[in-house]
Amino acid sequence: MEYKVRFVNYPKQYQNMKPELDGAVTEILSHGDFILRGQLKEFEQNMADFLGVKYTIGVNNGTDAIFLSLLAAGIGPGDEVITPAHTFVATIAGIVHCGATPVLVDIGEDMNMNVGQVEQLITPKTKAIMPVHLNGRLCDMGKLMKIADKHDLVILEDACQSLGGTYAGKMAGSIGLCGCFSFYPAKILGTAGDAGLVSTNDKKFAEKIFSLRDNGRMIGSDEIDGFGYNTRLDNLHAAILNVKFKYLPEWIKRRRVLAQRYQEGLSDISDLKLPPPPDAKGPFFDVFQNYVIRSKKRDKLAAHLRNHGVEIIISWPFPLNKQTKLGLTHFHLPMTEKISDEVISIPLYPELEDEKLEYVIDVLHDFHA
Repeated sequence: MEYKVRFVNYPKQYQNMKPELDGAVTEILSHGDFILRGQLKEFEQNMADFLGVKYTIGVNNGTDAIFLSLLAAGIGPGDEVITPAHTFVATIAGIVHCGATPVLVDIGEDMNMNVGQVEQLITPKTKAIMPVHLNGRLCDMGKLMKIADKHDLVILEDACQSLGGTYAGKMAGSIGLCGCFSFYPAKILGTAGDAGLVSTNDKKFAEKIFSLRDNGRMIGSDEIDGFGYNTRLDNLHAAILNVKFKYLPEWIKRRRVLAQRYQEGLSDISDLKLPPPPDAKGPFFDVFQNYVIRSKKRDKLAAHLRNHGVEIIISWPFPLNKQTKLGLTHFHLPMTEKISDEVISIPLYPELEDEKLEYVIDVLHDFHA
């Protein structure tokens, strides 16, 4: 189907920076700088400076960032990790693949972990909490860190959807032991494929990630630290990300402008529930990775948008505790299940033209007229 308003416009973003991207790719191919070379080191330094952390480690994708972080934190069989179910399956898969047991907590109205329910789920087996900073908004990290400190638990941040977002002035991925990031093409900062990164201020933890990503090899040494994995961030993707990184602050600003326009244009539709506006008071600075609205008539509204040429996605129509083959059906998560029946993500990305955003607003008004 040919959409009038795409959910993400990859070709337009490429055309906006074509000479820079083509030059970066040509340089990699011309010099044969493919694995663990200067472009990757440059990107890791760019990200460390941006996040305000001491160490960042580029890996193949966000899923590997989560999995390796759990391993490096010493989490394995017999351990429990508290995390929400309203997330992409990779969050929970990382816990399962390292041999630990996921313990699912319900979410609040902001679609993030309901921190008020976390403490009642802690058992002697609990070793870590993994909040998911969803849609560009951080979890309530102030309250969560207090719980973690009280019970001597590790906090691993799944920040794959919130690069640039902050809580009380602290960047996503800089508050807990580590942050896990994805640079999937549709992310705030995306490459031409898969890429990920781990951030931390802990030197020993960083060294463990460096080793795990490179088949167990230690940096600057021929010594093998143990059996690792082959999950290095390729230089080609690092070079692309270095080009796009220069535009990141501008893109975040544009996302917030578009979110504010949606707020102004849709706030009169009583049947819609909108995310907190960019100028909302409080400790949160949201970057709007996704602009997610809620409707009790979700399926009909989704069909209406698509029929009028507006590409949308639904993340996620089936909560993970209802995916029977995952073995998580024993968790009762009423808010997660309610929100899964209501969410729609509508187009929001830096290249979205004002007139196309206004068209989306008009289509939503037309449905509710």
